[in-house]
Amino acid sequence: MSDAGWAALCDGPLRDAALGTIAEIADALREIRVADSTLTGHAGIALLYGYLRRTDGDDRWDAPLMFHLEQALDGAARDPLPPGLYGGFAGTAWVVAHEIDDDGSADIDLALGELVARPWHGPYDLIGGLVGLAVYALERLPRPAAVEQLSHIVDRLGELARPTATGLTWWSDPRFIGPARHDHADGYYNLGLAHGVPGVIAVLGHVCGLAATRDRARPLLDGAVRWLLAQRRGDGADSSFAHLAGEASDSRTAWCYGDPGVAIALLGAARRVGEPAWERAAIAIALRAAARPLDRTGVSDAGLCHGAAGVAHIFNRLYQATGRAELADAARRYVAYTLALRRPGIGIAGYLADEVGDDPDTCATSQADLLTGAAGIALALLAAATAVEPRWDRVLLTS
Repeated sequence: MSDAGWAALCDGPLRDAALGTIAEIADALREIRVADSTLTGHAGIALLYGYLRRTDGDDRWDAPLMFHLEQALDGAARDPLPPGLYGGFAGTAWVVAHEIDDDGSADIDLALGELVARPWHGPYDLIGGLVGLAVYALERLPRPAAVEQLSHIVDRLGELARPTATGLTWWSDPRFIGPARHDHADGYYNLGLAHGVPGVIAVLGHVCGLAATRDRARPLLDGAVRWLLAQRRGDGADSSFAHLAGEASDSRTAWCYGDPGVAIALLGAARRVGEPAWERAAIAIALRAAARPLDRTGVSDAGLCHGAAGVAHIFNRLYQATGRAELADAARRYVAYTLALRRPGIGIAGYLADEVGDDPDTCATSQADLLTGAAGIALALLAAATAVEPRWDRVLLTS
């Protein structure tokens, strides 16, 4: 999927409503202070102001951009952080690399290089594991340290891969399962982009383009895609994939879990290694998701992670990559739904985020962050309403 040729998805009243909502969110978040300094806090909020600056060239966005970057860097210096992309120091470093593009992250490159050079005993996923560390390294290319990190990560993913009758997959260790997954005491195979095998596929698609990793990454990618496509469900189901392999229930429609995340990961890999059959499968998955009735999607809030803005953004990306009118229509429909979920006078610029507790009851809270909160909503709307390509979504593995 090219970095060139991005076009505004929305026009007329829909575009005007999106731009008005973005302005209100930007005002609300300008100097907001949150407890989290990482990509799921100040660092992620900084991305919004970086892209507002790219959109209109106005230097009024420089002050909030630097405010949130400074809060992120101060927090990283003050509090010990895990290495992960979300909630860890790799995510803060990713934002610095994306917005400033200097060599100030050399110490982090060294630390992460040493970490992934050893046998890996943590999660493999995008949120807190090897896949997320690969996303950071991809942002640092073509620096030799980044190539070395990616080479080590391919080796670690190869060591963790599990051969099956239908291909290669990765096991989610029960030590890393949150409360919502305690019913799977022995672990599981995860089908979500945020925590599962589609994230591996997306990263392997990228590293197959590097001479240093291509020969080792391509067999892993081939095996992973075979396994993933073997998990597709029949035509009578609402979704092509469940949350977890072997489950009988439909997945929600979302970035974190569900068909949109699977489709964008598979399409990206297909384009990068030149596999037309994978591309056809990805588009079929996307079209099925686009046709799913909204009241059967499980989408109830507006955030990027599991809400309407995230689905709108993925359908927008898929449309920009394929030109399929059905995907453009779906993207606009979810933009409209994102705007309809806004309730002026509550939350942040009218938005509340759904959170699932241990009960597992759902509660609505005010969130400012990239994944579940107002900053991510504004970024997705900005991508839909303007012709500035949202390269920030590399951190979601959807670019």
